[in-house]
Amino acid sequence: MSPDAILAVVSGAAAGGLINGLAGFGTALFALGFFLNVMPPVQAVAVVVVISALTGLQGLWVVRHAIGAHRRRLARFLIPGVLGIPLGVLALSVLDARSLKLMIAGFLILYGGYFTLRTRLPRFERPTPVWDMAVGLSGGILGGAASLSGALPMMWCALRPWPKAETRAVLQPFNVTVLALTAAALALRGAYTRETLLYIALALPVSVIAAQAGIAIFRRLPDAAFRRLLIAMTLVSGTVLLLRELP
Repeated sequence: MSPDAILAVVSGAAAGGLINGLAGFGTALFALGFFLNVMPPVQAVAVVVVISALTGLQGLWVVRHAIGAHRRRLARFLIPGVLGIPLGVLALSVLDARSLKLMIAGFLILYGGYFTLRTRLPRFERPTPVWDMAVGLSGGILGGAASLSGALPMMWCALRPWPKAETRAVLQPFNVTVLALTAAALALRGAYTRETLLYIALALPVSVIAAQAGIAIFRRLPDAAFRRLLIAMTLVSGTVLLLRELP
């Protein structure tokens, strides 16, 4: 492994881990840009889903009480999301993944830019179980089709007046589960070669340490500031995705 490859892997793991610890998602968007400089796409995705899922376990522990107190809410997102993954994989046979990613990137930028400029965010306070299930299903489909499982749940949760722990108690388990299933599917396809495992061994400790820094920042954020952070992350995620997909 060359020094340039080591630097790229460490930098990507640090950036992805910090975002994962801070917001509970976003590892792939911030790490893949580094990993793709030294790995082919399938190998880069294979590395990032493992470090995302394992690093995310720390975040699950942080909000374990909120997860336990709101199991039904999480189930409304998670069960349809898991069911949507194979639908997304099937959709790849009729959809162009790159076009889908560009469309989602544009939507993220419009949504994030609009709400970033607003002084007050809307508050959907009443229970919306049907919408929650629809968002979870759509997130699972996008995860299977374009590895974008967190995009719609992130946007939806940012508009709910939930405390930050309750918001994260939806986003983090959702993404950890989808990514773990993705890693299992890649393992069945033989994606985890000796070289890939070496990359994971290098990236994982860095990602775990960086996530601890992100979690420390998360603990100090007020609830309103965390909602604003999610909106800003929507805008940044859309921009990063757009830049990555453009030629």
